[in-house]
Amino acid sequence: MTLTDSTSTTINRAGIRYGDPDFVLGATSPVIEHQLRHRSVRAFLPTPVTEEELRAIVAAASSASTSSNLQAWSVIAVTDPERKRRLSDLAARQKFIIEAPLFLVWVADLDRGHRLAERDSKPLGATVYLESTLLGVIDAALAAQNAVVALESLGLGSVFVGAVRDHPEEFAEELGLPPHSVAVFGLAVGHPDPTEDADVKPRLPQTAVLHRETYDAGRADADLPEYDERLAAYNRAHGLTGAWTERVLARLAGAASLAGRDRLRDILERRDLPSR
Repeated sequence: MTLTDSTSTTINRAGIRYGDPDFVLGATSPVIEHQLRHRSVRAFLPTPVTEEELRAIVAAASSASTSSNLQAWSVIAVTDPERKRRLSDLAARQKFIIEAPLFLVWVADLDRGHRLAERDSKPLGATVYLESTLLGVIDAALAAQNAVVALESLGLGSVFVGAVRDHPEEFAEELGLPPHSVAVFGLAVGHPDPTEDADVKPRLPQTAVLHRETYDAGRADADLPEYDERLAAYNRAHGLTGAWTERVLARLAGAASLAGRDRLRDILERRDLPSR
């Protein structure tokens, strides 16, 4: 099924999402069509994100699922230009962090539980285990994804910033994070610059990610060469190089390709998140 945009032109957004004009959804909705338009935005207009827009974004984030309703996440809204500049320096000097009017830093936050335990003189021994650290990271990720869907519905754009994990201790110091917490990723937010040379990037075909009953590696990998061609074509159209397979292998080649994130276990322990 396809929907019609405001110019009465029928657009197969699912086909665009997969880079395959023959892929058509038989069931869709305005929400799904909205999600299919998602793309990362790395060029922003100087127009500020309003306080009301921020409150709406956080309300959507708070509506995400959370394990046992622990809500083990927090988010730091950064708008100060000098602080954004310092955070950009720590996050691979990505200039869109400076240019975006709002930079949200998402935090796996188990310190709230520790404060409650201290207030009520109760034990809190489970936070030293990997399960609890994962819980905080997953809660933060679910909240942030809800935020992205919401902000895009308001006409805003964003891009996730994993380079926050290049220097998590320095991020913690800059943002005044308490122990038992760690910044897991950032989100640059603002009004998209319409001149940016970017579009909806094709994703892996459903045959690569959707398994039925049991995992089928052979079937999942069968269409990867065709996907490589589709993504390479997208890259060429936007002045980029390489195919998906090359990027995967380069990004996961070894410790050096992790840009310092191979030290995360030791850093988590120093942040009082030993993750046993």
